Amino acid sequence: MNNPADEVDQPDLDLSEVVVVHRDVDAPAQAVWDVLADGWLYATWVVGASRIRAVDLSWPTPGSKIHHSFGVWPAVVDDTTEVLRADEPATMVLQARGWPVGEAQVIIRIEERGASRCTVSIGEDAVRGPGTAVPHPVRQLAIGPRNVESLRRLAFLSEGRHRESLSDRPADVPTPSG
Repeated sequence: MNNPADEVDQPDLDLSEVVVVHRDVDAPAQAVWDVLADGWLYATWVVGASRIRAVDLSWPTPGSKIHHSFGVWPAVVDDTTEVLRADEPATMVLQARGWPVGEAQVIIRIEERGASRCTVSIGEDAVRGPGTAVPHPVRQLAIGPRNVESLRRLAFLSEGRHRESLSDRPADVPTPSG
């Protein structure tokens, strides 16, 4: 069940007040963005998401949602994650809902590091609901390691898909180096 305050606008999370995890990825920023833009892959890289029930056709435009479940079967909870902002291929801001625990805002940034590398960062914190009652330092102790694993998964997906896209090229098409 969603919180009745779901429609309230909210400013971006202050990343100076949360644990921000970074990971270098051996793929261009667009390859990472392409994974983020495929809502059906969300449960593959987001730790805790267990399945995807539906993805709005307009994903990842602001206001669009992924309808997911979280938890371990059979104790799964259905909820949504909504795009608050999307600046391809550099920034995606999400509102992840997981009621009855609450909601978290997640900011993902992708910084190009040459033609075939980038650095991805993610910061997150509870912004609504009972999860905000947990002291901030304790929340961040739990969120940080979870996001390390989420970025690892996102990197593996992005790098693998990028390598596959390069191997699908005809032999006479040069591949990026760097």
